[in-house]
Amino acid sequence: MTESVVKKMSIASDMLRGHTETIILRRLLQGDSYGYEINKAVQQITGGRYELKEATLYTAFRRLEQGGYILSYWGDQNTGARRRYYSITSEGREHYKNCVQDWQESKQIIDQLLL
Repeated sequence: MTESVVKKMSIASDMLRGHTETIILRRLLQGDSYGYEINKAVQQITGGRYELKEATLYTAFRRLEQGGYILSYWGDQNTGARRRYYSITSEGREHYKNCVQDWQESKQIIDQLLL
């Protein structure tokens, strides 16, 4: 990877890092999922330009679960390792809406300041 690509990725990561929980909640709005699957979807949607680090992802899962925004359960896997699935709660849906509204307001201010 060239230095400019690495620099762009780190800048994007810095800007997105504060929105990890919102990104997770957005994925869970589409249905129950597990960490690897969520991260794979994030990578696919961003064309490989962004990925959630495993430690960041599971720390966010813990915070979201402690906040009552998601629930976790063990999947029933007949083959391979058991997976811990996550589902969004009604409180999580409301929290997601608030986070998106906060993002839109922040984006509007940044656009006014930079464009």
